[in-house]
Amino acid sequence: MTDKTADFTQGSILKKLVAFMMPVLGALILQAAYGAVDLLVVGRFGSTSGLSAVSTGSQVLNLVTFVVVQFAMGITVLIARYLGEKRPEQIGSVIGGAAIVFTTISVGLFIVMVCFAHPIAILMQAPAEAIELTAVYIRICGSGIFFIVAYNLLSAIFRGLGDSKSPLLFVLVACIINVFGDLILVAGFHMNAAGAAIATVFAQAISVVFAVVLIKKELPFKIRKKDFCLNPQCKKFLIIGLPLALQEFLTQMSFLALCAFVNRLGLEASSGYGVACKIVNFAMLVPSALMQSMASFVSQNVGAGKAKRAKKSMFTGIGVGLVVGCFVLTLVFLKGDVLAGFFSTDAAVIQNGFAYLRGFAPETIVTAVLFSMVGYFNGNDRTLWVMTQGLIQTLLVRLPMAYIMSIQPNASLTKI
Repeated sequence: MTDKTADFTQGSILKKLVAFMMPVLGALILQAAYGAVDLLVVGRFGSTSGLSAVSTGSQVLNLVTFVVVQFAMGITVLIARYLGEKRPEQIGSVIGGAAIVFTTISVGLFIVMVCFAHPIAILMQAPAEAIELTAVYIRICGSGIFFIVAYNLLSAIFRGLGDSKSPLLFVLVACIINVFGDLILVAGFHMNAAGAAIATVFAQAISVVFAVVLIKKELPFKIRKKDFCLNPQCKKFLIIGLPLALQEFLTQMSFLALCAFVNRLGLEASSGYGVACKIVNFAMLVPSALMQSMASFVSQNVGAGKAKRAKKSMFTGIGVGLVVGCFVLTLVFLKGDVLAGFFSTDAAVIQNGFAYLRGFAPETIVTAVLFSMVGYFNGNDRTLWVMTQGLIQTLLVRLPMAYIMSIQPNASLTKI
């Protein structure tokens, strides 16, 4: 292994897993803060309709981002596998093929988000007062979707190499720029939701430039011009990534449907749900970091023929997740109103956010177990199983029950 890659096939599993996971967690925290800052600044210096627009629009952006992240998991797993098999010369064509595939995806997303922003806002059942602002937010983010996709692709490449620190640097740069952008455009120029969207896109663009400069200098292998084509490696990472992307797409669509169910309860419920979702994003950070780290950790060990060590790492991850999950559950359930108060000064919005968090709290324990298992199966290329369980929980549990709860006469965000 070179200096820029980590060897997960020997040494203490707990120490190496935590050491690799911490920068992943740091990057996820900054990404969550990245979105939370938009909501925080608009909530303080914008309007309630602007807050609702950022809340609804960010749900759409989350759909796109999370699907791209899962799609890119195929690249992470494949690169880690080649490192474990001591075949790093294959990685150049993986990255070249990925660049072509993800550029094509970016073009498609650009067309959909820019040309259909208004219908998307209506489909999301954004409150009437917030439809135009929501459409503007989606359109601006769609204009910069190339940078959002590129960032996540570059992060997937580095994680596959066993380097979780570089993606942390990328998102740190983006987060700092986004904070200043929000303060200047929203608080200074009073651009409301549009200002938050512009700051987001500009920050991602600078982050990608930073990442490209770093990737040119630090790669432990060469990428040639002929690698940039639809080569046989594309099929390999598509087989791994497509089931995950489909499962994530349907899962996020269920959350968009959930957002639409909530929007029917009014502007305050919509804004409260948006605030709660930002807090939920923070609560899910450790399980998500474990899942992403586990995929690289397991894949490298499987490539090296160490299946038992790969399985042991899954149980180690579950243990770490449960310890953190118990703490997060207590905090969210007992102090959810205090957390919601960071994002809004409106008492009704805070109470609606707290109501949703009370219903969500037990999930912090369940995901501690599930996400480590999902990361293990991803690392073993068993992504069809991951897709199957995801579709069952989405189509047979979350959507039907949330809809039934939302149409009750005494519908509340806790029950939803």
